[in-house]
Amino acid sequence: MSAKIEGWGRYPSQEGEVWETQNLQALVQKMTSQREVIIRGNGRSYGDAAIGEKTTLSSRGLNRMKHFDPQTGLLTLEAGVLLVDVLNCFTRRGFFPCVVPGTKFVTIGGMIAADVHGKNHHRDGGFGHYVSSLQLILPDGAQTTCSPGENPQLFQATIGGMGLTGIISQATIRMKPIETGWVAQKTFVASDISQALDILKRTDEAPYSVAWIDCLAQGSSLGRSLIFAGEHASRDDVSGSSDMALFPDARRARVSVPPGFPGWALNRTTVASFNEFYFRAGERKAPDAELIHWDSFFFPLDSILSWNRLYGRRGFLQHQCVVPDNNSLSVLGEILERFARSRRASFLAVLKRLKGGNGFLSFPAPGYTLALDLPATPDVFVLLEEIDAIVVKAGGRIYLAKDARQARHTFEAGYPRLDQFKQLRRSLGAEARFQSRLSRRLGI
Repeated sequence: MSAKIEGWGRYPSQEGEVWETQNLQALVQKMTSQREVIIRGNGRSYGDAAIGEKTTLSSRGLNRMKHFDPQTGLLTLEAGVLLVDVLNCFTRRGFFPCVVPGTKFVTIGGMIAADVHGKNHHRDGGFGHYVSSLQLILPDGAQTTCSPGENPQLFQATIGGMGLTGIISQATIRMKPIETGWVAQKTFVASDISQALDILKRTDEAPYSVAWIDCLAQGSSLGRSLIFAGEHASRDDVSGSSDMALFPDARRARVSVPPGFPGWALNRTTVASFNEFYFRAGERKAPDAELIHWDSFFFPLDSILSWNRLYGRRGFLQHQCVVPDNNSLSVLGEILERFARSRRASFLAVLKRLKGGNGFLSFPAPGYTLALDLPATPDVFVLLEEIDAIVVKAGGRIYLAKDARQARHTFEAGYPRLDQFKQLRRSLGAEARFQSRLSRRLGI
């Protein structure tokens, strides 16, 4: 079926064949009859990572959960299962994924392919650390098992490999027990970027931490932030509130951005007004602890359906980089200053602390990651090239799952295990079989 294909950022987009089936054998037959295909989950990578050069194969038909062992926390499921379905099924049973990204509307296969990270990466690492094993369909159609002990190099290449080693058909992942479906959160206020980094370091012991940044603040307030630190609440934390269910269900979104939403409505004035309101509201809450519904804590943007329409038909770019610890203050300060001077409004600006990644092309590295959303306009492309140069000079890199435009030299400078990944791709015969717009653009 021919259809318009685009990432969550709605840039770029193209017409192409999208093919879906619930039958694994049929999927394999289709894959082996084609060249330059890529597998696609729920389309939540922001750029062109899940857009095929010729054919895009959908994993959404492979959506069965197969086995769960409550003693070990090991869950076996097909790659097209959505994270939201895992949460709805297991949170009420007292189990939670060890790592979740910022949206619950992603597939398990997509989480593995991007080696997604969450608010607990500084403590627990990325999603790939909790994949016990996976089934991978190779370029010739054969299926093999990969794990840290079986085909370990192929396993490392597939974790964070953006679907370029083969098609993940099934995985076994580790879940962790929780006592309630609530998160005990504390809010801290940072007057500038230096204080924000200090607070993130001081809250290292918190299982979860993240900073929201007012990216429009300038001068002495550059990088002013709210830092949220949390942990899964215990039964004792919740017992004093008789009206609170121990394991509440997922919350339904009550707001949806309509088709045709005008991009001009999201501008410097409206974002500045929101940022001021949000920052002052956070100030009033700090530093008291409060109980937050698991859905609101981990997936705040999921409360707005189709929020990617906020930037209008032109779409938007998310720039997410990681910079090393040693010069993070000066580098992040320079990046934020460039954004502030550009007078471009970012609807989202998030800062987190990371440790090392798990795969050959995993994004996380020891340091800080900064993510900002910007409209896909010509002047923004120029601005982001300037930011990329700062990131490369600092020894950082750009997240492939969010990328739609970085240059090949930027990518090559940031991923030291790229040659190892390419060599493995060649040995598998995967270069001719698996290609996305991202892999072609970056020469992977």
